[in-house]
Amino acid sequence: MKLFQQLLVAPAALGLLAPLAVDATRSAQAADINVDAMAEYAPSKNKKEQVTSITQFSDVYPTDWAYQALSSLIERYGCVAGYPNGTFRGNRAMTRYEAAALLNACLDRITEITDELRRLIMEFERELAIIRGRVDGIEARVGELEATQFSTTTKLKGVTYWTIGANKFKGGAKQGIRDALLPTNASALETGGFFQNTNDEQVPISSILGLKKKDLVDLKDADFFGAKRSKVAAKDSGAASFGYDLRLHLDTSFTGKDLLRTRLRAGNYGNPYGGAGYNALNSLEYGFGSGGTVQVDRLYYSFPVGGDFTIVGGPRVRMDDMLPVWPSAYPADMTIDFFTYAGAPGVYNLALGGGAGFYWQKDGFSISSSYLSVNANEGDATIGGLATDGAASSATTQLAYAAENWGLALGYTYASSDNGAGLYGGNATPLANFVQTMGVTNAFGVSVWWMPEESGWIPSISGGWGLNSTDNNGDSDRYVDNATSQSWYVGLQWDDVFAEGNSFGMAVGQPTFVTSIDWGDNADVSREGDSVADGNYAFEWWYMFQVTDNISITPTVYYFSRPYGEFTNGQYGGGGDASFTNLGALVKTTFSF
Repeated sequence: MKLFQQLLVAPAALGLLAPLAVDATRSAQAADINVDAMAEYAPSKNKKEQVTSITQFSDVYPTDWAYQALSSLIERYGCVAGYPNGTFRGNRAMTRYEAAALLNACLDRITEITDELRRLIMEFERELAIIRGRVDGIEARVGELEATQFSTTTKLKGVTYWTIGANKFKGGAKQGIRDALLPTNASALETGGFFQNTNDEQVPISSILGLKKKDLVDLKDADFFGAKRSKVAAKDSGAASFGYDLRLHLDTSFTGKDLLRTRLRAGNYGNPYGGAGYNALNSLEYGFGSGGTVQVDRLYYSFPVGGDFTIVGGPRVRMDDMLPVWPSAYPADMTIDFFTYAGAPGVYNLALGGGAGFYWQKDGFSISSSYLSVNANEGDATIGGLATDGAASSATTQLAYAAENWGLALGYTYASSDNGAGLYGGNATPLANFVQTMGVTNAFGVSVWWMPEESGWIPSISGGWGLNSTDNNGDSDRYVDNATSQSWYVGLQWDDVFAEGNSFGMAVGQPTFVTSIDWGDNADVSREGDSVADGNYAFEWWYMFQVTDNISITPTVYYFSRPYGEFTNGQYGGGGDASFTNLGALVKTTFSF
């Protein structure tokens, strides 16, 4: 049977055509043809789906006025089909085009043309000609598509984010003199009024700054040694910036159940949204910076084993690519990067490299386990490889239950400090970032989420908490013996706010901060005790305008109360009132295709 004949079949009886044929008021225009509806209920080539008895219809009864006509069509010509649920819906209104479609279907099966049938053919001659013409056009377009398509196995999807925004900094805290001279994780130590340079030479601070010896005072109280932190931040990260992030997904399936994903990515984000700049916490989830160069951002393959197991692996795979459940209903591509980690950046660190994992999933329950090395592409065991001293390894296990509108997940990640394997990136205070490089980290996380069945005043709610324990395993060269850090967040989202498709959301939390620390013997001698005051808060508010199905505009405001935590007043002390805040605003435009 030709394509146009398959599309023109409809589930109605020929005995219903005569009344419709003479009812001009129910005649439809050519523009009213619903080809998809005709195709949906067309008789299948599979004989098992063909109606062979009127008793197969659950809604047709012997008392119906057209019962005998319908029965005759089924038994004599076999050109009647019903709806997928076994009904006929004989009382439904029918257009002349649908009637013409039915007639064409029956003609394909009728071997003898009667006078009555000739009359019906003439009656629907115009409609049949229009439908055949349109179907011929569809066939031509399908042929052209098949001849020019990219691939029979690969689909291309893309998204690009454009962001314009700026930051405002306030506070009286000042950077200490040693903050200006040394990086946060400096290996040199200062003693008295001397600076120990990289050659282990004791250089007087007075000679570096051009100060006289009488000007040297206790560094902890010397405000004039440090610049005001807000002014430094404004100069470094306060200008308005305009950046983009482009992602192209090439998804290939060879069996219909497997997936080979190749993602190309390019972006020009720099300071601050790409994670550079004065406050790393104001980096964006989509703040990718490659200088505009296209990079292979993902390359992995997943395939099922049996009905419940799936294996995932590749040379360029991220930790969350190997999870069956992402434990949050809060949008992952909204604004501040910290809020995309389900409250536990230590567990869901989104490390990217070479690795593999598996997950089992059934009836809402799931368990997964994976291993990943950030430096898997290196053959030198001192700086990379798989499961080596330089591998920058992490292993993650998750237990989860996900119902239709709620879920719970427990996560655990083991991360080595080999070759600087980072857990937090731009999702922690400077002290927490420094601590996690001092040894092996065991991270634990609990995440929950819930979504209302209908849009309204009640939002979706997502929350998570993370606990991280770092130990230097007896390495006396490390500044920290052991330390504990925490994080948490709560995210809310309202759908269909003011207009269908628009959304409003907000989130609050504490990026990873150190709660306790034991300094080693090699630590800065100027520190007294092991107490820390590293706490901080982060907020964001956004509203997404869904302009079209493929374009949205999202204005956002965010605020950090104390992004430097313990080092707010300088790593080594500075003057001022120890306050420092970051207020930012931006507008994101999203194009998906």
